Amino acid sequence: MKASLHLDMDGTRIAQARHLAVSFLSNVRDEHSIAVADSTMEIVQLIVSELVTNARKYAPGPALLQMQVTGAALRIELWDSNPLPPAVKAPDPRRIGQHGLEIVTALAQNVIVEATPPGKRIIATVMLNTA
Repeated sequence: MKASLHLDMDGTRIAQARHLAVSFLSNVRDEHSIAVADSTMEIVQLIVSELVTNARKYAPGPALLQMQVTGAALRIELWDSNPLPPAVKAPDPRRIGQHGLEIVTALAQNVIVEATPPGKRIIATVMLNTA
């Protein structure tokens, strides 16, 4: 089971990516009878939103969001055209912004950043049923 969305980086795509995540996970749960916790729906929406927002903010060109169920996990991949890898910054409650990867890393079971010329791919894995 897979879903994908090509992102041309206008602001409407962030909401569209979140809606795709909910629709895809609802289909996984309802049509394929795979347990998906309500909290997972919320977590995935936030991860997708952060990844797409960061790509829109820092990548000069298009991006591609892909989601795939693998066993009991959801693999969320975002490819963008910026070759510079993101970095999690040290916690600073006074910092405004630049918390995206920090949020993704806190919510996902694992996060991988891979160079994929001419850009990069960020992969976040989330367990479907966290209950």
